[in-house]
Amino acid sequence: MRHVLIATAMLAGLGACSPSGEEAVEPADAPAALPPGRPAIYEAARVGPEEFVRALYAVHATPGASMGEPPAPGQDPIYDRMLNAMIGADFAKAAGEVPTLNYDPICDCQDSGGFTLDSVTVTRSGPAAAEAAVIFTNAGETKRQTLKLVKEGPMWKVSDVLVPGRPSLTEQLMAAIS
Repeated sequence: MRHVLIATAMLAGLGACSPSGEEAVEPADAPAALPPGRPAIYEAARVGPEEFVRALYAVHATPGASMGEPPAPGQDPIYDRMLNAMIGADFAKAAGEVPTLNYDPICDCQDSGGFTLDSVTVTRSGPAAAEAAVIFTNAGETKRQTLKLVKEGPMWKVSDVLVPGRPSLTEQLMAAIS
């Protein structure tokens, strides 16, 4: 009986603090958008494939933005398990020499300058798979590529990068580590 009285008293107290139906309730402030970089990418990867892709390219399109210290080769959370395994094997096989993947596959470059994201078109092929057709301009050169995306756990990740006229990133890495 005492538990019922305590619960009733608590509910009455909460009711006294609650606004009446006529009072306006201010919405809670939305969290501030994170600046372009790894934290923003990881947050966007939990939202959806298009948000994830846009966050990946925002780092290149925002002057002064940085990805910060990169994870060890083969341990980057923006790539899926299989692509990470291939990247790690590529670096291991290079044994201190220049690996096959010696550039940023997201911008298809080693450095970005005058970068603009021109368009992103995401097509979902299932609840955990999508493709993003991306057009961007870097240093005055317009480039097109397709990112294959998969959802691993709660996050979207890049599973392959396709650039017209070249083998896919996974094909290049498989050839290098085989």
